[in-house]
Amino acid sequence: MVTITGSVSGAKAGTKVVLWDRLPGQRRISRVLSTTTNASGQYTIVLAGAMVKTSRQWYVTSGSKRSRTLDQRVDALIALTASATTVNPGQNVVFSGHVTPSHAGERILLEQSNGARWRVIARARLDRRSDYAVVHRFRGIGMPEVRAQLPGDKRNVESVSAGFPIAVGVPGLHKIKHVVIIMQENRSFDSYFGTYPGADGIPAGVCVPDPVNGGCVKPFHDPADLNYGGPHGQSNATADIDGGKMDGFVGQAEKGTACSSTNPNCSPCTSSSTAQCVDVMGYHDAREIPNYWTYAKDFVLQDHLFEPNASWSLPEHLFQVSEWSAKCTDAKNPYSCTNALQSPNQPGGPLSQTPLYAWTDMTYLLHKYGVSWAYYVFKGTEPDCEDSSAMTCAPVTQGPKTPGIWNPLPHFTDVHQDNQLANVQTLSNFFTAAKNGTLPAVSWIDPNGKVSEHPPALVSDGQAYVTGLINAIMKSPDWDSTAIFLSWDDWGGFYDHVVPPQVDENGYGLRVPGIVISPYARKGYIDDQTLSHDAYNKFVEDLFLGGQRLNPATDGRPDPRPDVREASPALGDLRADFNFNQPPRPPVLLPVNPPPGPASTPPAG
Repeated sequence: MVTITGSVSGAKAGTKVVLWDRLPGQRRISRVLSTTTNASGQYTIVLAGAMVKTSRQWYVTSGSKRSRTLDQRVDALIALTASATTVNPGQNVVFSGHVTPSHAGERILLEQSNGARWRVIARARLDRRSDYAVVHRFRGIGMPEVRAQLPGDKRNVESVSAGFPIAVGVPGLHKIKHVVIIMQENRSFDSYFGTYPGADGIPAGVCVPDPVNGGCVKPFHDPADLNYGGPHGQSNATADIDGGKMDGFVGQAEKGTACSSTNPNCSPCTSSSTAQCVDVMGYHDAREIPNYWTYAKDFVLQDHLFEPNASWSLPEHLFQVSEWSAKCTDAKNPYSCTNALQSPNQPGGPLSQTPLYAWTDMTYLLHKYGVSWAYYVFKGTEPDCEDSSAMTCAPVTQGPKTPGIWNPLPHFTDVHQDNQLANVQTLSNFFTAAKNGTLPAVSWIDPNGKVSEHPPALVSDGQAYVTGLINAIMKSPDWDSTAIFLSWDDWGGFYDHVVPPQVDENGYGLRVPGIVISPYARKGYIDDQTLSHDAYNKFVEDLFLGGQRLNPATDGRPDPRPDVREASPALGDLRADFNFNQPPRPPVLLPVNPPPGPASTPPAG
């Protein structure tokens, strides 16, 4: 229905007003209907929906007076349905619908979204009833969004149907009701799984240059429970990668000025009484981390998982919850934010709740879609500097009410606006929820410095802590519907041999370990897809949000982020790590303080 209003200057009540129109492509002007003015010279004309089918021009006359001409542009109404919305790769899907008004004989397009743009995947002709049907076959695993589009013509502007997702390859995804992301600290893939059988591990003949002592350092088994690692800021990532040579690790560890081992830009090895710079070339195996190797053997090990950004902990944790790291000048204005790979806004001190981050994070979408979430914080300290350029620093306090580099959500403006601060909780609440079977749909778990595995934290303390978390989930009534994603936030300066893919100006960063644990996870599977921590958000979006991304064009809260990370063509799909046809697997409860496992086969040469 369309309402046309206006006034006739100098008119008295009852003055006649005539509405005229001209259809596209016609020269003839047609009289539509007439009405009269009220005492103020105003008139109102209401057109029923049946009269508003195509674009046209309107004007009115009253006596010798004529109004200006108005162009009315009309969208066609496009209905779209699919023969199935959950399919296997290679399965035909029939998309059908109807276009109103009739566009019989014209072409209609079926389009698929790649996150930022739509591309045509099929075409069809509208039949004489303006109906259509088109068949398309999806190849890869994923959740593509599709829509129908009618190109614009004289009668209608370009028109599109409502879009909806098609789940391809994982028909049982709905069996997952809870996603738990456990993020540890500062380990490369090769430092933990470089000798794991079947994985893309340390190649033969590796020897990384030692600028200080001359010669080079080969990878070696390191039985030490306390490691030092190397500097791991943005410049260090660039130097370690060294244009793809992957040979800067020892030199960067030696180059760092002596300072606190907690500064990401410093070299922890130089702060010890006996320099341990070469421990960046050390690797662990089941002798030191038997539980991690057991999880890899019993579930899924990801051997091409990369840090989303080539930098340290704070930018990574910002990417983890929001897919961007930026610096904002106005906490109320997302468009005041600019890209900041190394130095985003630094968190405030204890009890500071002032928002810093104006761009959109994942909790905005979760809240918008009514999806429960919690960010669990283990009280204690954080080891990285609050000032990323400081030469010395002391550990700082962390807790659910203290924003920090590992707990950034309290500094996001949208968390305040949505009244979601209470969802950032102490870790004890996680154990209670697991025991009671009340885990939220999405959980992030943040360690403290002692159990983080961030040097100088002990490897054994971190493994014991993580085992306790996983055991709690496995004992929970929620186990049968949970997916656990375990990873480490950045490489910590430790050696890795795989050159990270370059997807944009921010990353990817260096490779980190990743393990998927679930009653539906494939057993003993090594996933070699290209992945990053962005894949966790993509999985959550596909599972709970109908495929909605953190996309400024579609999420309802625009910001100037450089790209839609979850839509990157390079990013794999975590659903490949599951087999929903298998019966739920029983828990694999492990001792928190396990005995050493067997030695692995060292790399050749």
